[in-house]
Amino acid sequence: MHIREGGLDEPQVIELLRLHLAGMHANSPPESIHALDLGGLKTPDIAFYTAWDGDDLLGCGALKQIDAEHGEIKSMRTSPEHLGKGVGAHLLQHILATARARGYLRLSLETGSTPAFDAAHALYRKFGFSPCGAFADYPADDPFSRFMTRVL
Repeated sequence: MHIREGGLDEPQVIELLRLHLAGMHANSPPESIHALDLGGLKTPDIAFYTAWDGDDLLGCGALKQIDAEHGEIKSMRTSPEHLGKGVGAHLLQHILATARARGYLRLSLETGSTPAFDAAHALYRKFGFSPCGAFADYPADDPFSRFMTRVL
């Protein structure tokens, strides 16, 4: 498994992101979906990563700069046929290392709060993330959002 930066123009990546957004729409009301579409990921404040095994896309994730000391995890998704193989953990380790290298002091994320997101919650807890309040521009009173953070 190796990590590449970029890839937002590759058909496999576009399809995985389409699947990611469809999953968000299936498990959260529209006003509670904060996942970024392809255009939203193509901004200078976001670094996008993909995990590969040869020509097989395993998953993706992104790191958004909130400010000089705070980053946010975005668009974490494992390809369905590669679930349970450690893809999310591998991507998360890469994002954590990149955040540290950038000098961030904190890394945060927003994810869903329904049972469909239980595996994501478990992964983030395993890597030292704990619940926190809303950050950046997220609404503080959305019952469908769960916020987590970790000091680096």
